[in-house]
Amino acid sequence: MASGNDMKSHWQLDPQLDFLNHGSFGAVPTVVLQVQQAFRDQLESDPIRFLAPERELEPKLDHVRGVLADLVGADDRDVAFVLNATDGVNAVLRSFPFVDGDEIVVTNHGYNACINAAEFAAQRGGATVRVANVPFPIRDPGQVVDAIDHQLNDRTRLIMIDHITSPTGLVFPVAAVAELAKSRGIRVLVDGAHGPGMVPLDLRSLGVDYYTANHHKWLCAPKVSGFLWVHPQWQREVRPTIISHAANRPRPGRSQFLAEFDWKGTFDPTPILALPKAIEFLSSFYPGGLDQWMQVNRNLAIDALGLLSSGLGIEVTTPPEMIGSLVTVPLPKPENANAGEVHETLQSRLRQRYNIECPVFPGVQPNTYLLRIALQAYNDLDQVHRLVAALRDELGLS
Repeated sequence: MASGNDMKSHWQLDPQLDFLNHGSFGAVPTVVLQVQQAFRDQLESDPIRFLAPERELEPKLDHVRGVLADLVGADDRDVAFVLNATDGVNAVLRSFPFVDGDEIVVTNHGYNACINAAEFAAQRGGATVRVANVPFPIRDPGQVVDAIDHQLNDRTRLIMIDHITSPTGLVFPVAAVAELAKSRGIRVLVDGAHGPGMVPLDLRSLGVDYYTANHHKWLCAPKVSGFLWVHPQWQREVRPTIISHAANRPRPGRSQFLAEFDWKGTFDPTPILALPKAIEFLSSFYPGGLDQWMQVNRNLAIDALGLLSSGLGIEVTTPPEMIGSLVTVPLPKPENANAGEVHETLQSRLRQRYNIECPVFPGVQPNTYLLRIALQAYNDLDQVHRLVAALRDELGLS
């Protein structure tokens, strides 16, 4: 079985850097970058033939769409391409038919950019945003459902929930939230930015209305590449954030939904086109393919969480079913320091003094802060040991 040290040769990461932050922007294997460059060379050799939707672009996108749909348990016709998950969230929110008095429910673990998008869409439509406060540390996934349920009322039109939360790295019980929402006639939008490549997906059975995710994170595809899945019931309603030619020029044999998202103006499709190579790469290392790859990363994350817990004297209460490849721990706050100051200065010191890259966030509870690490195949526990030693030194625990 390949180790983190064996895997590192497939990436171009600085060998002197302990890069424990794959969850932010990902990192692309060299072989995938080579495939992307080959597509770019083709594009520049004949830009019209390559980019014009009616010539070669649509068949190329459809091939990728089929590969992706198979991976995430969806029908091809329900999957559109977006720049990233934030783009997908904005497309849904800006298309949603809010009226005065409507409410959107989000959680305090939500991604800031997407919370901002919800606030923006709500203000334009006369709606308001309510926040479900989910505790962290957490002891039971039912606490997520209960917190959301507490915020629902007859005015709730939409729940926006992360699949894997960005600041706390928790795998939220999306199917249970969707079941609750369905019983109340409420739609569910999932920010699945970290989902594909970290956890198995079957969008046909998840029970949600919208799911958007990145390819550049745990699938290791080039950046500026993601997807938006929309239930067929709502596809006529959802429009891309950029309105272009397909708004009044239907494409033969294609739904308006796909036509509008496939062409939003001149763009570089090569990050999308390189996705099948990234999936092939990740699937090639273990007999169990991508599923085993994800499990190996999850096991590494669980071991890393144990090291952080024991090394820093932190009680871990996260249920195993809520752990993916991101793990977050609360850190003790030095006296006479506010959380904002701590998260900025500690992250900088880890990078500058120890050559360790990992994010430190203000906590979801007031006056607390969190440290998150992301475990991808090129990582190993030696890096986590070095992080623990650095944190003990910085926090005065030595």
